Amino acid sequence: MSVSRKDVDYIAELARLKFTEDEKSGFITDLNNILGYVDKLSELDTEGAEILVNPIYIENVYREDVVAKSMDQDEFLMNAPDRVEEYLRVPSVIEV
Repeated sequence: MSVSRKDVDYIAELARLKFTEDEKSGFITDLNNILGYVDKLSELDTEGAEILVNPIYIENVYREDVVAKSMDQDEFLMNAPDRVEEYLRVPSVIEV
């Protein structure tokens, strides 16, 4: 399998990108080199090889969930530049 100019033109059209002829030629060369490398990898004998998801074993470290006192709502709202009852009032960002 190889990449042709038609393939590059089609992908560029899908992505709505414009390339010069030199750039297209470069992509054809690069993509064909990548496909050649992937094809070369398929020659490897992987029979009996253990599946490796991540080379570094990582284990989640959990901490105890401790309830702590947080800031009182009235104390928090004292710093608000504008409020309505127990809510912060912010400028509208959606035009109606």
